[in-house]
Amino acid sequence: MITRRTLLASASASLLPLPSFAQSGWPDGKVIKGIVPFAAGSATDTIARVYAEQMGRFLGTSIIIENRAGANGLIGADAVAKSPPDGLTLLFGTNSTNAAAPALFKTVPFDHEKDFAPIAYLGSVPLLVAVSNKVEAKTLKELIAYAKANPGKLNFGSSSSSQRVSTEMLMSMGGFKMNLVTYRASPQAVTDLISGQIDVFVADLAVMLPQVQAGTIRALAATSTKRIPQLPDLPTVEEAGGLPGYELIAWFGVFAPAGTPPAIIARLNEAVVKAAATPEVQEKLGKGLGIAVSSSTPAELADNVRREGAKWAKAVADAGIEKQ
Repeated sequence: MITRRTLLASASASLLPLPSFAQSGWPDGKVIKGIVPFAAGSATDTIARVYAEQMGRFLGTSIIIENRAGANGLIGADAVAKSPPDGLTLLFGTNSTNAAAPALFKTVPFDHEKDFAPIAYLGSVPLLVAVSNKVEAKTLKELIAYAKANPGKLNFGSSSSSQRVSTEMLMSMGGFKMNLVTYRASPQAVTDLISGQIDVFVADLAVMLPQVQAGTIRALAATSTKRIPQLPDLPTVEEAGGLPGYELIAWFGVFAPAGTPPAIIARLNEAVVKAAATPEVQEKLGKGLGIAVSSSTPAELADNVRREGAKWAKAVADAGIEKQ
């Protein structure tokens, strides 16, 4: 939700002295490249494309999305971290790239706090715990009971830190184990879930909702603390699994390489805030995909990154996940 504080901060930022190129386009009419560190069709990709279209309108240029998937988002994020700080290359990042990575991987090619200039928060979305229609369990409690009685028989998919950690948390709190199958992209995992190649997949509502509504997979619970408007009859993990305190949601933000001039950051922030308020973004992401559309100042996003880094480190440790 756009707050009065956000709007005032962004309005103040827009009054900062801007480079001369701001008068003739953004910047000088050059196209901006927005790197998505996950594959086309992922939640991050969908959010980036919807935002980029509206941001481009306010900046007077185009933001072209480029997917650089791989290594749980590290490849794409690293490309942005090492790009010139000129406002022409942006990262549409997530908690995977900009919070959780140090807790999950022994080697991360960038520092998510020092190598990026935060621009603005974009929104958040819960995940759905879903199973193949071939799985007999009709509730989360039934799934947990089956997994306990049949250790090592069920497989779960993961293509991002959110998906991996949310499932590992579920197993840790529920006292059961499943086998991990890694994927390069969420759509591939969804395809295998539909066909029964994997049994369980916990992924963003934006990716899962169309398939749940079509009946090709079956949702058992939402990872948020409250039920979601798109599926009001679907219980939360806490409700469905009897697991008090379980919560994990994915969030998204846009970043530039560290060292990008403050005036450019201010213009980009202004574009995000304006884009978030448009009917197009609210309808396509909010009502359509269940994403809690929001925005922030650069400082607020920086604070969020620091808090989330600590949160994800604890979640990974509590789940007993070893660094890869």
